[in-house]
Amino acid sequence: MDIKEYFTRISYQGSYDNPDLATLTDIFQHHIRAVPFENLSIHCGEGIELDLEATYNKIVRKNRGGWCMENNYLLSWVLKTLGYNVTLLGSKVYVPEYDAYADEIDHLLLKVVLDDKPFIVDGGFGMAYQIWQPMELISGTDQPQTPGVFRFLEESGIWYLEKVKRKQWVPNQSMSASHNTEKEVCRRVYLFTLQPRDIEEFQACNAHLQTAPDSLFVKKSICSLQTTDGIRALVGWKFTEIKYNYRDNMDLVETRILGDEEMEKTLKDKFNITLEKKFVPINTSRLSLF
Repeated sequence: MDIKEYFTRISYQGSYDNPDLATLTDIFQHHIRAVPFENLSIHCGEGIELDLEATYNKIVRKNRGGWCMENNYLLSWVLKTLGYNVTLLGSKVYVPEYDAYADEIDHLLLKVVLDDKPFIVDGGFGMAYQIWQPMELISGTDQPQTPGVFRFLEESGIWYLEKVKRKQWVPNQSMSASHNTEKEVCRRVYLFTLQPRDIEEFQACNAHLQTAPDSLFVKKSICSLQTTDGIRALVGWKFTEIKYNYRDNMDLVETRILGDEEMEKTLKDKFNITLEKKFVPINTSRLSLF
């Protein structure tokens, strides 16, 4: 594994001699705009291996993306190689349709300490709840970013991440729908503690999420990539592009349904992904990713 090869993969040409917040933010943003959040391996008959070298080969050499355990595991290696103080953490993702958090940890994220200040770095959540900058680990303080306002809340040693939702402008829907009349103003994202984790603690979760019949990742094929002003996502056959803060604190949301014959070209043109095996898209879950 070679850090310069990784930098070529994410098109990073900045300096990396000084492990400070500016460098961390720059590398992080290059990563989320180059490496998709995706679970396409599951829907190509491939397994997802939680092994650093396998992850490196997949993302860096094969130009693929990955889910949280792949993206953040690779990022932990990158940041440790550059001299950052990195700790793996485990979180439980919030599922709004059930109004509950997962029973067991099902998401990997990173804590990075800079000048005695802890930051959360998470390059593997994807979709519209992907943070764009490292977040200082402080409770009750709004931290505005391009995707929206994020904040942490801490109660009895448990930390909660939430995001304030913007309204959405959907040109091809009715006026009422385009102004997003949902009552939900703030979306919970996940909860976590500061207990350090080892990658082996995620092996069971990694296996479960790609095999369990009720797993969101088994029931949905997902590929999302952050852009300079929004995101693009392919869920099943539905392709969505979002432009953040398009006007009046409102996000522009444009969607269309693709035919099977468009899948390969869309993955290549929009996500820079070329799959080695036949991809079978799926979307049989009602759970919302936006």
